[in-house]
Amino acid sequence: MNPMFGNRGYGYNRPNFGDTMKAFFAQKSALNYLLIANVGIWIMVAMVNVVAWLFKSDSMNLIVRFMTLPSSLQVLATKPWTAITYMFLHERFWHLFFNVWMLYFGGMIFVRFLSDKKLIWTYIIGGLFGALIFVLAYNIFPVFEDVKQNAFVMGASASVLAILVAAASYKPDYELNLLLFGRLKFKWLAIIFVVIDLLSISAENPGGHIAHLGGALYGFLYGFLMRKDFDFGKIFRFPKRSGMKYTRYKTVKEEPQRPVPDEQYNQQQAEKEHDVDAILDKIAKNGYASLTQEEKEFLFKSSR
Repeated sequence: MNPMFGNRGYGYNRPNFGDTMKAFFAQKSALNYLLIANVGIWIMVAMVNVVAWLFKSDSMNLIVRFMTLPSSLQVLATKPWTAITYMFLHERFWHLFFNVWMLYFGGMIFVRFLSDKKLIWTYIIGGLFGALIFVLAYNIFPVFEDVKQNAFVMGASASVLAILVAAASYKPDYELNLLLFGRLKFKWLAIIFVVIDLLSISAENPGGHIAHLGGALYGFLYGFLMRKDFDFGKIFRFPKRSGMKYTRYKTVKEEPQRPVPDEQYNQQQAEKEHDVDAILDKIAKNGYASLTQEEKEFLFKSSR
């Protein structure tokens, strides 16, 4: 899959891969931290597996045992932290590779329209939704009765799908140029992934596919509500108690800001979009490392 962003294109035309990766991971962004966390934990798991192999140990990897999310309510009650830790855990390389690639691909689009902070929360809450749906399904449906005591799930797929579907739900008509499929609207790509998971529930790894759908459900609701300008702050605001008193130590009078006319605002947004497109064109031709420090800072601020 070769992602190309926007009408002008955002891809890789023989860049210096090493410099590009070095510059990318040098940025202090939420996407970087999530990628590093997933890869770092996989490396630790792999090292423990090597040691276990050398000593002919048949017991489950200690890190895996500590971080996997169980479907059993009794076991989950003793390991509540696994609702968070499971979404950073991978044991197989290709499982990690696919999730990290999709996280990078979906995360780049997500932060372009939303923000770093929203990316972190979408990853975590999407993973929690996946955990909730997984545990509920294994404790409700009779088909899982014989396996629910020993079933568990791991991986970032639910969180990654939440990010991808949220971005697609927020910008459903955003177009991508894919190597095998050509130009495709983002919403159709998200729908394809969801349908694959839905049809795969009865096949191998049903728990993983169910968790993916939980993440996708949250991503859809979040992206849809964001598109409708829903104020998520209302959920976390609490009414002030009438009997409480507050002491003000200092009152600062702010000068009222003069509203910007619509024409001027639209012109400013158009100029900003033009500058972003020019920088993306430069990345497509010469790689991220070719940007000046000012261009990197401008692109980073524009993505927030």
